[in-house]
Amino acid sequence: MGGFADKAKDFAEQHPDKVQQGIDRGGDAVDERTGNKYESQVDQGQEKAGDFLGTGQQDQKDQQN
Repeated sequence: MGGFADKAKDFAEQHPDKVQQGIDRGGDAVDERTGNKYESQVDQGQEKAGDFLGTGQQDQKDQQN
């Protein structure tokens, strides 16, 4: 992987809440601009981004339980 991906993962490890918030906001913006036409694809992308960076929704659910 490139240096950018490594830096993104390092940042995500240090600030998982901020990273997940950014992923969520980005997905919400896409949904808003497309009228939710691609909502399921956007949700999948958000999930994969969170999983890649270690901030996925499943991780948050585990922390809440």
